[in-house]
Amino acid sequence: MIACDTQTVYQAFGLRLASEIPLRELLPAADQESAADATIRLTDLSEAWSARESGDDYYAFRGDELLLRVPDTAVFSIRGGNRIGVHPAPGADESAIRLYLLGTCIGALLIQRQTLPLHGSAVVIDGKAYAFVGDSGAGKSTLAAAFVNLGYPLLSDDVIAVSVRRDRAPIALPAYPQQKLWLESLDGLGMEADRYVPIYESKYAVPVPARFCSAPVPLAGVFELTITDAGNADIRPLQGLTRLPTLQYHTFRRFLIPPWGLERWHFATSAAIAGRVGMYRLSRPAAGFAVHDLVSLILQTAEEGEKIPQQ
Repeated sequence: MIACDTQTVYQAFGLRLASEIPLRELLPAADQESAADATIRLTDLSEAWSARESGDDYYAFRGDELLLRVPDTAVFSIRGGNRIGVHPAPGADESAIRLYLLGTCIGALLIQRQTLPLHGSAVVIDGKAYAFVGDSGAGKSTLAAAFVNLGYPLLSDDVIAVSVRRDRAPIALPAYPQQKLWLESLDGLGMEADRYVPIYESKYAVPVPARFCSAPVPLAGVFELTITDAGNADIRPLQGLTRLPTLQYHTFRRFLIPPWGLERWHFATSAAIAGRVGMYRLSRPAAGFAVHDLVSLILQTAEEGEKIPQQ
């Protein structure tokens, strides 16, 4: 069973998270006394899960609450944008519990708080954030790791929290100093797998505490990473009506938005971002390891910039 004698306040995704569960991936907040934005607590959710009206084996909605069941791991409750409950399964792997806490649970919490979670990785180039979004397996984390290896700070991996200020300027919020990389990505980047802890299958946790940006950064660009049968890497600006649906499609756990009636918020937030940042489709060849070519294309694009009309 996970120890819960005390709670620690962590700083991640622009939030102060007070957790009874140790979250070793996160950075403890410098101030442990001030109020938290959200709490993570151990609680018995067996009755709530049994009483659910939905027939789904994994998700159930009860008003503003999401119940998530991961077999052999835990039942989670995400509610009100400020509470996450965790009911671990007997003998559950603590690292698996943290994996879902920092993935789907945080994504749901951000949506409830109307902070846009994009599915991807983000790095900082010349004081600006650049996000790499795409389907699973597109190479988002690998691309970010290539930048980190060159000395560019990591901002987020897997879930990118984006807040839109009152002046409609999008801000990317820091997550925590760790990446998750497949073995073949480690090999391609010349990184030794035995230095890292395996998470599941052939994926490894790669801490980057010395190369992490812990402060919010203006979001300057979004690159949609796709796979092509062509032999060369390619980059093209996304124009006009393709920009908005790209952001909506790559919203992390976007299926949660309709049940909570947040379609109008999702549209307005995505439109605000689409109107203020450079957006590109970045194609990598299916064969070979072209990440270094992609890095060169992104750096050239970031240097040249794209003039976006202010809205």
